Amino acid sequence: MIDEWYPVGLFSQLDAVGRRTALMGEPIDVARDAEGNAKVTGGNGRALPACVRYGHVWSSLGTPQKALFAIPEADQPGRRFVDVGVVRVRCSPLRAVENFLDIAHFPFVHTDLLGAEPHTEVQNYKVEIREDEVWATQVKFYQPQAAKSASGGITTEYIYRVPAPTCSVLYKTCPPRPSEWDVITLFVQPLAEDLCDVWPWMALFDDTTSMTDLIHFQQTIFLQDRSILENQIPRLLPLDPGMEIPTRADLTSVAYRRWLKRRNYTYGAQLVAQ
Repeated sequence: MIDEWYPVGLFSQLDAVGRRTALMGEPIDVARDAEGNAKVTGGNGRALPACVRYGHVWSSLGTPQKALFAIPEADQPGRRFVDVGVVRVRCSPLRAVENFLDIAHFPFVHTDLLGAEPHTEVQNYKVEIREDEVWATQVKFYQPQAAKSASGGITTEYIYRVPAPTCSVLYKTCPPRPSEWDVITLFVQPLAEDLCDVWPWMALFDDTTSMTDLIHFQQTIFLQDRSILENQIPRLLPLDPGMEIPTRADLTSVAYRRWLKRRNYTYGAQLVAQ
């Protein structure tokens, strides 16, 4: 995982002084150089790889072998791009991604927003590996308020995509434009194996909701998740299939864990029962 790209800050909030943070246990500094470009410096003063995409600065402690994954909707005219900010969570970065993939918790954690009783059934859906990414499609769930732009309860269709070990992209029904998808992402910065900064980002079709309300709605959703994440035991994500018992609703989680294990993406994982 050391050669992967990770989010390390919002580009819009950077200045010459920058911010001090960490990546996989190593202190790093993120700032703008004299030309206004993003620069990332490791704890020993070495220059680290840096690129700016989706409103964020991305870096790596290693040598990335490929460009950052593409989100074509980020270049689509008419979308509003929402930098939601950052939430620090005391959990494995892999746990944070897996929670984002979990559909069954909607009615119980995000009550009257993303779910509500008695609409608790997770219908059959499809999970597959596409071009070395995890994809879950044909996911449908009733939601009282699927988005800030929604005016009432609707059955929302979801597509989940995991293009990198600590990143997930969600495509979901766009209430104002049913022919399009809203895009909501979770970019996770692993500070340590059991601590992470989570940077949600959105690309939406919504011409009426204020930016403040869009940010507040998404932060509300994730802050509801944080209390769950910080109380999960074990704190690291178990990759041994016998350590936690999945249900039919957990197909995406099972595929994600297998995908991590096959590729040796184990930073933040628990490999054997303890």
